[in-house]
Amino acid sequence: MSEPQITKQEEVTRLLGTARASGFLGTYGPWLAGAGLIALAALTYVFLRSDGKAQAPRYQTEEVTRANLVVIVSATGNLQPTNQVDVGSEISGTIEAVLVDDNDRVKKGQVLARLDTSRLQDQVAKSQAALAAAEAQVLQVRATVEEARGNLSRLRQVAELSGGKVPSKAELDTAEANGKRAQANEINARAAVGQARATLRSDETNLSKATILSPIDGVVLKRTVEPGQTVAASLQAPVLFTLAENLSQMELQVDVDEADVGHVREGQAATFGVDAYPGRKYPTRVTRVRYGSQTKENVVSYLAVLSVNNADLSLRPGMTATAEITTAKRENVLQVPNAALRFTPPVPSQPEKKSSGGLVGSLMPRPPAPTSSKSANGSSGKSDVRQVYVLKEGLPIAVPVTVGVTNGRTTEVTSDLLTEGDRVITESLGAQP
Repeated sequence: MSEPQITKQEEVTRLLGTARASGFLGTYGPWLAGAGLIALAALTYVFLRSDGKAQAPRYQTEEVTRANLVVIVSATGNLQPTNQVDVGSEISGTIEAVLVDDNDRVKKGQVLARLDTSRLQDQVAKSQAALAAAEAQVLQVRATVEEARGNLSRLRQVAELSGGKVPSKAELDTAEANGKRAQANEINARAAVGQARATLRSDETNLSKATILSPIDGVVLKRTVEPGQTVAASLQAPVLFTLAENLSQMELQVDVDEADVGHVREGQAATFGVDAYPGRKYPTRVTRVRYGSQTKENVVSYLAVLSVNNADLSLRPGMTATAEITTAKRENVLQVPNAALRFTPPVPSQPEKKSSGGLVGSLMPRPPAPTSSKSANGSSGKSDVRQVYVLKEGLPIAVPVTVGVTNGRTTEVTSDLLTEGDRVITESLGAQP
């Protein structure tokens, strides 16, 4: 198949179109090139005029304040009576009567409950009879002693009157032995009386213990026994009642974390609250911090005891309370946020060299203003010397400070170079847009 033939008219038309295009570039090409150069020059001027400020870092700051600073340690625990007594039974038996109930106020020596005493009374009667028998045996042995002494006395008198002819020496020896034997029997009988008397006292004591008495003046917190219940005290004394001596004076036992126990001392003031009375704060004071540790769920803590005045009896044993112990107070001191003590401005990986004035050099970020060696280190050989950064003319300036106590958000500081109202840097926000 032959290729299509291009007519002369078509060839002329194609040549004319090319000529028009060449004429357009030739006419407007210099203008387009000039406009591009002008745009590039304007962009370069903008970057040079910015002098790197487009990449300058921004910082979040807070004001240095002067105010009172209170340091508080929080700890959670439970309320307990100052003296709580578990009352039980030392003897086994059946509960005959229960005379008190929960929340009843009792006096020392008041009867709380009684056991069935019929068996114990029989034992006492038996011991009394044994004692009477032992005492009668003493009288009988005593008569034997008197008889032996009288017989020995007559034999000695006969021997004296007969000039030693009668009785014989064997008879005298037998009489003396009988006398000594009678005396020994008397001693044994008297010991039996003492033993019988002790047995009687023991049985009488058991009889008295069948009556459960209150050992203190207080309130019945719990009763765990009912009439007719059998008490078995063979292994350990069962608890029948739980008494609290005085609920108007209680104690709060809290667990202080090992990180905070070094700041908690006896005599420090505190407040606490309970869920039963939201918004109400009870005053209290630390009375004891135990040296012995305790571990709960792999967390080490130390028990602190706080005294509680419960005159209105609004608090009850076992309530969960959160105490806030005031460990330190500072009046009118300079304070900075803790974040300011943790802040450190970014440091270039290499020392910056003097810019040659080029576009790249002008866009490089600048490091913080230089400080003295003492300020840069933030320490003068003491562990309590730190440094904060104050924003001056857009640049972070290191200022050495001596830190004091902290409440977890702000820290007490002292410095001759830091004043109230200065803006300290707490965070870097990145480059400006």
